Amino acid sequence: MTTDSGAGADSGQWSGLGQLERDLILTDEDFDQIRKLIYQRAGIVLAEHKREMVYSRLAKRLRLHGLTRFSDYLARLARQPDAREWEAFTNALTTNLTAFFREMHHFPLLAEHVRQVSGPVRVWSAAASSGEEPYSLAMTLIESLGSKAADARVVATDIDTEALARARAGVYPLEQVRKLDEARVKRFFQKGKGQHEGFARIRPEVSSLVEYKSMNLLAPQWPIKGPFDAIFCRNVMIYFDKETQARILEHFAPLLKPNGLLFAGHSENFSYISKVFRLRGQTVYTLANQR
Repeated sequence: MTTDSGAGADSGQWSGLGQLERDLILTDEDFDQIRKLIYQRAGIVLAEHKREMVYSRLAKRLRLHGLTRFSDYLARLARQPDAREWEAFTNALTTNLTAFFREMHHFPLLAEHVRQVSGPVRVWSAAASSGEEPYSLAMTLIESLGSKAADARVVATDIDTEALARARAGVYPLEQVRKLDEARVKRFFQKGKGQHEGFARIRPEVSSLVEYKSMNLLAPQWPIKGPFDAIFCRNVMIYFDKETQARILEHFAPLLKPNGLLFAGHSENFSYISKVFRLRGQTVYTLANQR
């Protein structure tokens, strides 16, 4: 799960939006309330310049319900604290920017690490998005472990339920898959025919290693159990404040094996947030009490 990182506009810059969108009323108070709600629900810190992004994403929800004021939409949410619309609200304000084998240098490190594991390998993708990362992890395990990969598992979680549905389907545009080397495409994907032409599906031997779960990293109880040989939490923590980051890192620690690895994104640095982990190198961390 990542939030959108594109530049937004302030409240006076709406020239790029259509006339219908400008007719929807988003006040400063509405925007402040939305920022508070998404922080409470998902820990996401929305900056002031995200106003246009918020507007365009939630405008779809307002139109679906026949509303023209964001205040009316927020009031509806407040009246129904357990409504499924909260899920749609959260999904709308998260963008899943991902790719197969993103930050490529992490995967050889994982391969080297899991080859030294004696028992069944377990890896957690804590921001699974639409599936590219967990499937890349599963491919790495198959390539690294050979026949032992049948006992390996990748647990994949995300707060965005729509992204998880796409991940479970395991179907991707061919133009996205072709960015991989040809050998991996042939080994791990099935090209679509007929009405599925132009798409490729993850082969069952890959998807069978991945278990998807809906999960909020801010939840007091997590629906997963360790220990894991590796945890991937990349390009997510930068959208949380330091207090939230520290709390999540504290929760990661008991779920990681003593010699396990925690993988971070290229722009993330956990060294100054928590003393639980220490940097091993190349945005890879180990538990601080390990040598």
